[in-house]
Amino acid sequence: MTTSDHAKVYKQLKVKPAILQKYIKHNSPKDREFGKSSKKCKICGRHSAHISKYHLNLCRTCFRDVATKIGFKKYN
Repeated sequence: MTTSDHAKVYKQLKVKPAILQKYIKHNSPKDREFGKSSKKCKICGRHSAHISKYHLNLCRTCFRDVATKIGFKKYN
């Protein structure tokens, strides 16, 4: 279940507090500690093509935009 679906259900269950508490207990999204979805780009929020070396925490496309400003050089 995506986060947006989770928010939609919250809105629907506001009028039924007992059912809402049970729903929150069993169906709330998890905080990921490891794996692909635990790391995301600090600029765009993408999970794929993540560069964590040197604690950059950027995706590949955002790194290409910012690399020269950070001090990386392109070698041929």
